[in-house]
Amino acid sequence: MNALRNKVQLIGNLGQAPEIRTLEEGRKMARFSVATNENYRSSTGEWIRDTQWHTLVAWGKMADTVEKYLDKGTEVAVEGRLVSRSYTDKNGEKRYVTEVVVSEILTFGEKKKETQALPDEKAG
Repeated sequence: MNALRNKVQLIGNLGQAPEIRTLEEGRKMARFSVATNENYRSSTGEWIRDTQWHTLVAWGKMADTVEKYLDKGTEVAVEGRLVSRSYTDKNGEKRYVTEVVVSEILTFGEKKKETQALPDEKAG
């Protein structure tokens, strides 16, 4: 049962390109958001789409993978664990954050398009 403690699985789409940072210690971090959708009927029979946004964080080699393969709109399946933390902002107010720390990720469809240099054209 230990494998089931604090385990999160999500399937959704990235809301924007991942933010990649290399910290002072040289450790790489990727932060990105994923939208998940749930469709249901309201009490009046109208279809409702409920979109939830989740903040995800990947570290080290997983951050390298995120940087290389993910971009805005990419559909992903993610597994990780929830982490909650708090901090004090610039105005002295206490803020609370809950994030998913990614342990596994799968992409659906094509990988991120890489920029390709065009061949030189010789004037004739």
